[in-house]
Amino acid sequence: MRVLVPELLDSLDPEDPDALRSRRDLRRLDGLLGGSRWIVRSARCHVTASRSGFVDLGAGEGFLCSRLAREFPGCAVTGLDFSPAPAGRNFHWVRGDFLKTLGGAQGGIAVGSLILHHFSQAQLGELGAALQKFRVLLFSEPWRCRLPLALSFFSRPLVGRVTKHDMPASIRAGFCRGELAGLLGLHTKEWKVKESLGLPGTIRFHAWRD
Repeated sequence: MRVLVPELLDSLDPEDPDALRSRRDLRRLDGLLGGSRWIVRSARCHVTASRSGFVDLGAGEGFLCSRLAREFPGCAVTGLDFSPAPAGRNFHWVRGDFLKTLGGAQGGIAVGSLILHHFSQAQLGELGAALQKFRVLLFSEPWRCRLPLALSFFSRPLVGRVTKHDMPASIRAGFCRGELAGLLGLHTKEWKVKESLGLPGTIRFHAWRD
């Protein structure tokens, strides 16, 4: 059963030293877990949809956006986040609550890394309705399981104060295999869905339609 509790990073000013440390931790975790690499690799399978552009939900500091802009030159990339627009960016940025701004964002592929677990069942249903306009969905999320939870405690000496709290909270709010399609309201007659586990502790959700 998913358990949602507020994560500390969400309440901090982007320039707070604890927030800066936490985002560094997240970049290292992404490098370890390979979420961004998997998203870019999977997007290469959808050439037509990629030409319509990418929309990154909860884009944070814009690292995934920047990578997509480099890997898919000529394709529009838009990041949606509460944070200010990153300096020197090579992509479009819309600041605000992406549950509200997503309706105005255009693209063929919606992506996100460690973002969907922040939302309740009702919010995921609302988000799923907004995602129906895309052709491809690629999300890397925490796998709600004992193994990644145990690993999160072993990693405590290597991360900052905020990540010590937020990492296990994220896992408890994460997903098991077979959950996300239903929570997002994706009908299997219309959408093809593929899920895989990316050790040590992520679930990779890939949905597309012809």
